[in-house]
Amino acid sequence: MEVINKIGRRKKAVARVYLSAGSGKATVNGREAKDYFPDATLQYLLDQPFNIVEEAGKYDVKANLRGGGPKGQAEALRLAISRALVEVNPDHRPPLKAEGLLERDSRMVERKKPGQKKARKKFQFSKR
Repeated sequence: MEVINKIGRRKKAVARVYLSAGSGKATVNGREAKDYFPDATLQYLLDQPFNIVEEAGKYDVKANLRGGGPKGQAEALRLAISRALVEVNPDHRPPLKAEGLLERDSRMVERKKPGQKKARKKFQFSKR
């Protein structure tokens, strides 16, 4: 199996994933995935696509992440891994799609409007 290259996005985070056959080793920005994402919930997000298709420990993941925060980066990485697994085997598509892992979450931060404190919050109003 050759190396499969896929991309995933969430908020401002962009994840580029290189999936290859291996022993289940995950590297993110040159660091071990467990070190890069010390939180257990974020580690669960990375393992989720492999657990759904029952392919845990069969592929090595090398990822480059940019932008966003830890949660957005983890979700972008999950999307990229899911897309790569579908390219490896098209039979993985139905279970991943049923769990919603192939859908790009398009929600972004709302922009700040002029004349307001934040996107929705207004400056304090003083009647007198």
